[in-house]
Amino acid sequence: MKRRTDAPQDRYYTVGVMFFILGLGTLLPWNFFMTASLYFQRRLETNESSNGTKVVRKEYYFNNWMTLLSQLPLLLFTLLNSFLYPRISEAIRIAGSLVFILLLFILTAVLVKVPMEEDCFFSVTMATIWFINSFGAVLQGSLFGLVGMLPQKYSSIFMSGQGLAGTFAAIAMLIAIGSKTDHETAALGYFITPCVGTLLTLFSYLMLPRLGFAQYYLKKSSTYEADTTDELLKESSMVENGKLAEHVNGSAIGNSAKGSSVAEAEPRSDGTKQAFLPLEQVERGKAKASVIEVFKKIWVMALCVTFVFTVTLSVFPAITVDVKTTSEGENWESYFISVCCFLIFNINDWLGRTITTKIRWPSKESRLFPVLVISRVVFIPLLMFCNVQSRNYLPVLFEHDAAFSVIMVFFSLSSGYFVCLSMSYAPQLVEPKDAETAGALMTFFLALGLSIGAALSFPLRKLI
Repeated sequence: MKRRTDAPQDRYYTVGVMFFILGLGTLLPWNFFMTASLYFQRRLETNESSNGTKVVRKEYYFNNWMTLLSQLPLLLFTLLNSFLYPRISEAIRIAGSLVFILLLFILTAVLVKVPMEEDCFFSVTMATIWFINSFGAVLQGSLFGLVGMLPQKYSSIFMSGQGLAGTFAAIAMLIAIGSKTDHETAALGYFITPCVGTLLTLFSYLMLPRLGFAQYYLKKSSTYEADTTDELLKESSMVENGKLAEHVNGSAIGNSAKGSSVAEAEPRSDGTKQAFLPLEQVERGKAKASVIEVFKKIWVMALCVTFVFTVTLSVFPAITVDVKTTSEGENWESYFISVCCFLIFNINDWLGRTITTKIRWPSKESRLFPVLVISRVVFIPLLMFCNVQSRNYLPVLFEHDAAFSVIMVFFSLSSGYFVCLSMSYAPQLVEPKDAETAGALMTFFLALGLSIGAALSFPLRKLI
């Protein structure tokens, strides 16, 4: 059997940097549209009256619709991936998705300077959000498959890039606000940034086959698996013909010295002996468990990741983005949401995910784990009682900016922490041969939680 002992080195960690950029690029669409909610609200919900004052003509619930139409494509393509991916080549799925995302970002940037009636602008923007996140869902699923061909640490690098995409978008918004230019010019510069980022992501993907380290794993992976299958078939044939008994008996001592277990030969009814493959090869040859059998083992973690995202997306950003500062000063008012909502959330969400590399508490068997996940529901009323405007029914209990910021820190930190633990615990609850099925199921329930949370944001916002 061929082994990957001659793998080239990742010089200057170039492949690692490329996959970090690819991870960053997969979540740019969602984060840039989400962070620009103030720009969209300004265009949709206010108009200049004859005396120069701003009046609200129509409530579009932009943040609610944006969240819902961003997450539904992820759920849809999670369901369709087993049909879609084998029929479309990897290059078309990844490069094609990036090209369409780039074109849609360019359209969004151009629309900044194009005067449009509010209803028309809302419809065009919603369609753009739907399609850009549909291509983003295909891109993300395809890149997860691609990075899975490389050593495990590259998956961590890829996910780190995803974790910092929101922080990147928040910083871009802060720079746009700090430029002191008019709103249109600032928005134009802001939406040009993801165009450059998507181009860089496309360049990174196109460069991968030219790098020896990536080329080795991406091209050798399928060859290695084919060789493994051929050898197992060959050895199985030898067993059936009674030719492997001598080989097994002769190598049993050596294998035992190396820590490998070999099944002993057993007599057949005809007097000959049937030899068995080493146990690790037998394990690989076992049939995978059904989806239902795998779900019975991981259902707690599946429901946990669903609940975490349901709570998170039900209030962020649809409700949190409408919190108003109580501090005086026009400059702080401009920065308040970008800093206290988006920057705080994304930094602490990333920090929560990172903490799991050092701390993993409670354990996957602990009954306390789902209890703590469910307890996050307390963040929904806490954030609803912050200074969200406008209000119809609920009073404001946490008016000060500091109270909102502290709640957001624990809200985002716990979100990242429990999501990462749930996703990493699930594959550990099943046999290694079923880990892929467990991962696919967890991805579906993750998308389900995002969609349920986005749908819940509508009634929760109206309750305020």
